[in-house]
Amino acid sequence: MTVYVFDGTMDGLLSAVFDAFLLKEEPEQLLTGGDVLPLFCERIYKVTTDAEKARRVWTGLEKQLPRAALRIISTSQLSELQELWQPLFMLVCKVFRQGKEVVSNFADPDVLTVTQIARRVAHEAHRMMQFVRFQKAKDGTYLAVISPDHNVLPLIVDHFHDRFNDQPWLIYDARRHYGYHYDGESPPIHITFENETSVPFSLADGKLSDDILSSDDHLLQDLWRTYFKAICIRERLNPRKQLNDMPRRYWKYLTEKQ
Repeated sequence: MTVYVFDGTMDGLLSAVFDAFLLKEEPEQLLTGGDVLPLFCERIYKVTTDAEKARRVWTGLEKQLPRAALRIISTSQLSELQELWQPLFMLVCKVFRQGKEVVSNFADPDVLTVTQIARRVAHEAHRMMQFVRFQKAKDGTYLAVISPDHNVLPLIVDHFHDRFNDQPWLIYDARRHYGYHYDGESPPIHITFENETSVPFSLADGKLSDDILSSDDHLLQDLWRTYFKAICIRERLNPRKQLNDMPRRYWKYLTEKQ
C-alpha cells in the first residue's frame, strides 16, 4: 500500500494530485500529518506543498469542469473535515483520468461524499446570513461575531458587502480567530488580532464592552428582544421546530436569546 501524507490544506491536496500523476502512481490513501498510518504500509510519500503545482492542477480542473462542479470542490474544502480529503483527492484524480462526466455520477461514493459535504457547508453559510447580529460601536462600525462549524465566512462576505455597502462593519469568526473588515469604501479585507487581549469584544458571547458600544445600541437591543417576545404566541410554541430552524449552538451570539 502506498500512502501519501500532506499538510491538510487545499494546496497540499492539489500538490499531491500533481505528484501522483508525475510519479505515475495511484496511492491507496491520503493522510494528513497527524493521522495514524495504516498497519500494512509499503511506502510513505511525504507531499511538499507547492503553490505552482497546485495552480497548475486547479487550472486543469477549470478547463475540465463547469463552474458548478468547481464550486462544489471549493466549497467542500471549507468544511475542515478530515473525512473529506480522501474522497476529494480521489475525485480530482478521477476527473483527469475519466473526464468531466465523473462529477455527475452520484453512484460513485467519492462524488457523493464530496457533494454532500459541500451541501452541508453551503447550508450553514445560508444560515449564517440569517443569524448574524450586528452591534454598533461608538465610531460607527458595526460588529458581528460568529462561530460556525465550518469555515463559511469567505462564502458570506460578498452578501454583506452587497447588502451593507453604505456602512463600515466587521464580521469575526471567534473559532478560527480571523475576520473581514469593510471600511465603507474599499473591498472587505481579511484581518486578525495579534492576541486575544487586543480583541475589543468577548469571544464567549460576542458582546462589545460598554466603553466601546454605542450609547443607542443598548436601546435597540432591548427593542429587538421586546419584539421577539411580543410576536411569540405561547399556544403555538414548538421547541423542537425552533431548534431545527435555529440550532442551540448559534444562540450565544443572537441578541434575542441573550
